[in-house]
Amino acid sequence: MEEREQSIRTLYIALAGGATLWIATMAATGRSEAWDSPLYWDLTYPLCIALAALLGYRTPVRAWRWGLAVIMIQAPVVMFTSGNSWNLLPLGIAVFLLMSLPAIAAAVIAARLRRWRDG
Repeated sequence: MEEREQSIRTLYIALAGGATLWIATMAATGRSEAWDSPLYWDLTYPLCIALAALLGYRTPVRAWRWGLAVIMIQAPVVMFTSGNSWNLLPLGIAVFLLMSLPAIAAAVIAARLRRWRDG
């Protein structure tokens, strides 16, 4: 049961972290969508990837989930915060899926490093 509880906690951290990073970037830049700001690409997106790697190292079982969660939570956040992008939802999901690939890779690599370290 401990592994399941750890996975649930890690999922909550991934979701909260991804949503918080998106919202904080919106607040800091005054943009209605965080990715409209260079700050998102220069700082927030790399932090999302780093968060996914940290979570993959912390909870290495099926680590790909953490990278996917950190990025994909941003799709519903943008839909609810921008208010007028519902017609672009399919495109947004496709873009976020593509954007999640580096985060997934970072989480998987970090998980492998953890397993290698632990023997």
